Amino acid sequence: VQLQASGGGMVQAGDSLTLSCTIAGQTDRITRVGWFRRAPGAEREFIGAVGWSESSPRSTDSVKGPFTISRDYAKNVVYLQMNNLKPEHTAVYSCAAQEITYPRGFNFWGRGTQVTVSS
Repeated sequence: VQLQASGGGMVQAGDSLTLSCTIAGQTDRITRVGWFRRAPGAEREFIGAVGWSESSPRSTDSVKGPFTISRDYAKNVVYLQMNNLKPEHTAVYSCAAQEITYPRGFNFWGRGTQVTVSS
């Protein structure tokens, strides 16, 4: 399973931005996909996750900020919709997938995309 985050860039405070996580490979091995971020000098933190099966809800609110995570099962893409961005949201955002047979957390990781929010 391979994941690639994209859609980052430089925005201003108050702007919105949608990141995409494109998934390739044996997607039937996945049970959920999550978003994470790492701000400069900080630990990586969990933003939220969405179930991968067709029976799971297609979107979920994140645990960090006014963000929404949604998935397009047909396109193998998971989105992170970020609204009202603030400078403290500046970070490298990455996505990860949890394999069905791996109960301890996320075990497939993709390269991140940089989001920079200016005041």
